[in-house]
Amino acid sequence: MKQDKNCLFCKIANKEIKANIVFENDSLVAFTDINPQAPVHILIIPREHIPGLNEISEANNELLGKIQIAAKELAKKNNISRDGYRVVANCGPNAGQAVDHIHYHLLGGRVFKWPPG
Repeated sequence: MKQDKNCLFCKIANKEIKANIVFENDSLVAFTDINPQAPVHILIIPREHIPGLNEISEANNELLGKIQIAAKELAKKNNISRDGYRVVANCGPNAGQAVDHIHYHLLGGRVFKWPPG
């Protein structure tokens, strides 16, 4: 599995940096965001280092499906599945991607406006 020794999220996945991990398996790690934008704000990351959406390929289909399932299960566990939640993946600096490791924000527990940003 590809890792980047300088990547913040790789270090969290490898438990070199402490985080409030709320879910993990062989493929994924999920932890609470240190700067939450909603009452529930969880980051879901693959253990494999993928810089962003522009670097995914068909080979990542199974992994991306696992992320969706994890988001659904975490929403249910955090009691936001009934009223609604948002799953966001930012791609690039203009979209707000601050860490170059693909990650998904699971946000819920409040009403969101549209369009975002």
